[in-house]
Amino acid sequence: MAPSARVTSVSLALLAAAMLAGAFAFEHIGKLVPCVLCWWQRYAWMAALAFAVVARLGAGTRTGVALLALAALATLAGAGTALFHVGVEQAWWEGTAECGTPFGGEMTVEERLKALLGQPVTRCDQVAWSMLGISMAGWNGLIALVAGGLALMVALRQMMDRTS
Repeated sequence: MAPSARVTSVSLALLAAAMLAGAFAFEHIGKLVPCVLCWWQRYAWMAALAFAVVARLGAGTRTGVALLALAALATLAGAGTALFHVGVEQAWWEGTAECGTPFGGEMTVEERLKALLGQPVTRCDQVAWSMLGISMAGWNGLIALVAGGLALMVALRQMMDRTS
């Protein structure tokens, strides 16, 4: 029996909350300051959490299934960002303009100096933590890819069942 959209949305919401809690624990307890790509991955989990919670509230409806699909797509977007981050860590390609700087966008020299002196600089191309030879971004990407893919399959199956 395939999992329902209700179970999947709750599972994805719990996973997103756990991933965010872990990220913030690494930051505040482990003292690992996130880079800009780490933050982008967090934003994807935040979006997935919000969509999954609202999807659960609308479970059993077309809107609920569509919201589950959005949660899955947000998770997959986070997986893409994480895998891009792994590529930056492995020097397969360069990071964004914001990688390695605590600021982005148009700033004066004085504003940049103040930002540099006021914040720790975390480079996107340096692995701050790894387990079994896989960086935190790598684990995040793998987890997000599997979770997002499974959630999208459930959402698509629910959509197909409704049209037949």
